[in-house]
Amino acid sequence: MIDDLLKKYPELTGMDQNKLDFILAFAQKDKPKTTKDAMPFLLSYMSQAKKLNINFSKPEIRFVCELFMQDMSPEEKARVQKMLDIVKA
Repeated sequence: MIDDLLKKYPELTGMDQNKLDFILAFAQKDKPKTTKDAMPFLLSYMSQAKKLNINFSKPEIRFVCELFMQDMSPEEKARVQKMLDIVKA
């Protein structure tokens, strides 16, 4: 699954190992299934990254969001995608 997403985002193949490890740890967490619960979860995750001096580029943010959305219903995925489009992530 991670390998498939990395193929979709080839610009991430040279990503810093610490950042990739952080993202992979995120991928293993149980994620909310609704957009209502998603924002606090993502804000907490981003806060942890900031404390570790990890900053994300737009492609990396897209990658994280795809990891996040993998278990969501199509309706919830559409809501998240709409939010991403609004913030141009």
